[in-house]
Amino acid sequence: MVKDSKGRKVPGYDLHVFICSHERAEDAPRPCCAKKDSLRLMKNMKAAAKEEGIHNIRIQKSGCLDFCENGISCVVYPEGLWYTLTGEENIPVLLEHLRTGTIAEQLLMDLGD
Repeated sequence: MVKDSKGRKVPGYDLHVFICSHERAEDAPRPCCAKKDSLRLMKNMKAAAKEEGIHNIRIQKSGCLDFCENGISCVVYPEGLWYTLTGEENIPVLLEHLRTGTIAEQLLMDLGD
C-alpha cells in the first residue's frame, strides 16, 4: 500500500482550492493571472493555512480558469464558489472560509448577468 506523507489512509480533501497561474504571451489580447502574481499569492496562502492549522484542505495552482479579466481567479470545491483575488489582503478572508465555511462575500467573482 502506498504511504501518504500526511498519514491519511484514503485520498481526498474536505476542500480543494484552485488558484489560476496561467501565463499568456506579452502580446496576448487577454490578461493572465500569472502576471498579477498569482503564484506568489497561492504560495503565501498555503503557508498561512498551514501556520493557522487548517488541515485536510488542498491549495494549489491551476491552469487557466478562463476569468482572468476579473482579477486572479480562484475556485473552491466542493462548493464551486468562484472568487476574485487581488492580493495578500485577501488571504485572511479566504482562510476564514476554509476554516468555518463562511462565504467570503466580498471576494465573490462578479460574473454579471
